[in-house]
Parts: sequence; structure tokens; C-alpha cells
Amino acid sequence: MSTAIECLQLNIRRGKNQILHDLSLQVPRGVIMGLLGPSGSGKTTLMRAIVGLQKIESGEIHVLDLPAASKGLRHMIGYSTQSASVYSDLTCLQNLQYFAALYSVNEKTPEEILADVDLIKNKHQLAGSLSGGERARLALATTLVGSPQLLILDEPTVGLDPVLRVQLWELFHKLAAQGKTLLVSSHVMDEADSCQTLILLRDGRVLAEGTPAQLREKTGESRMDDVFISLIGAA
Repeated sequence: MSTAIECLQLNIRRGKNQILHDLSLQVPRGVIMGLLGPSGSGKTTLMRAIVGLQKIESGEIHVLDLPAASKGLRHMIGYSTQSASVYSDLTCLQNLQYFAALYSVNEKTPEEILADVDLIKNKHQLAGSLSGGERARLALATTLVGSPQLLILDEPTVGLDPVLRVQLWELFHKLAAQGKTLLVSSHVMDEADSCQTLILLRDGRVLAEGTPAQLREKTGESRMDDVFISLIGAA
């Protein structure tokens, strides 16, 4: 299986603080890769570096066979930050039309994207009047404009109730089934089982990686919180 993301001996410093320490990892294409770890573990910094928004001190990042931040990647990556990047005074459809106008090629129309995220019935509704779950789905929709092969989603389920989290993960699996690669960060260990493979971060280092089943077998624990604690103790 080819690689969507490859980081080699990546070091990132912000001010006097070392955020990522000699970090190396690979994300295969066509999978949902969970990036899990507590707040402050370096998840957002790593994602920003992959997208090309974070200066690196040393190391290399290759994304879809190109160096990170390459101009050719702009239409191939969809990136969603922790705060929903949508315009509250525009409708759902107008938001998608605005973002789609930034790309020379769009593999789907704004209406088709809204249908994919189950918002077609809300297309004329102002984004500012959406529920939390609807707003999260609209933020996801903005990452699907252009022709993205890779989706970088930073804590997309934060603040959502359990039912809405399940609905959003169902959408992620639908997108993966269409051939897209998803890197999804979370500090909620229960979401590990929604991922096909995992990278656990702690203090800017890769603590462990593998499928949920592999990490359970390695530690002998069933709950992912206990898996993480066991791996910390063994580090």
C-alpha cells in the first residue's frame, strides 16, 4: 500500500519549547488514521506541519509523494481546524460555493458535497443558525471542495455529544470508502475503535502505532485509556 504521509526525523520548536522530537511516521493511503494523545502532545503542530503551515526545525515531510507545502498539494489536501472555518452570515450552499470558487477544478458540485454530509436539506440555512452537529458537518464539507485525496481533521468531534460523534465517524468511513485518506486527531481514547490504524502521541513523540487490536494485544488491556496508560508505563 502506498504512503499518503511520511515524516522523517521531524523536529519542531516553538520559541524555547521543543514540540516534536525526532518524530517519524507513515500514513498509508486509503485509511482512517487516528492521531490520539492528550492535549499538548503535539497533534495540532504535527497536522499544521503536514499541511505546510508550520515551520520545521529539521527533518522531512512528504505528502502524496511531494514535499509538504508544495504548490501542487493545494487542491489535494482538505484541512479542518479545531474551530469550524465557516461564515456564519452565509448559507450552507453559499459557504460551499465560496470555497469551491477558490479551486480551478472541483470533483463535486457544492450540492453534491452537501448531500454527502447530509446537509442538502439545510442548503439555504444560515451557517450561524445550525446546530453543533450540523456546523461540524459543514466544516467537514468545506474540506471536500477541490479534488482532495487527503483530509486532515483536527479534533473534528470536540464538543459534540456521543450521538453526533457517531454520525460524524460514519461520514468519515463513507469518505474512506470513496478512496480518501483521513488523518483524524482526538484526545478521546474511545474514538480509537473508529480508526483502522492508530498513532499514539505523548510529549511530541510517537508512543505506539498499530491497529486497535494490535495495541490491545501488545498491552493485554481492553479499554483504550488503559492501553495508553500501559504504554506510558512501558516507555
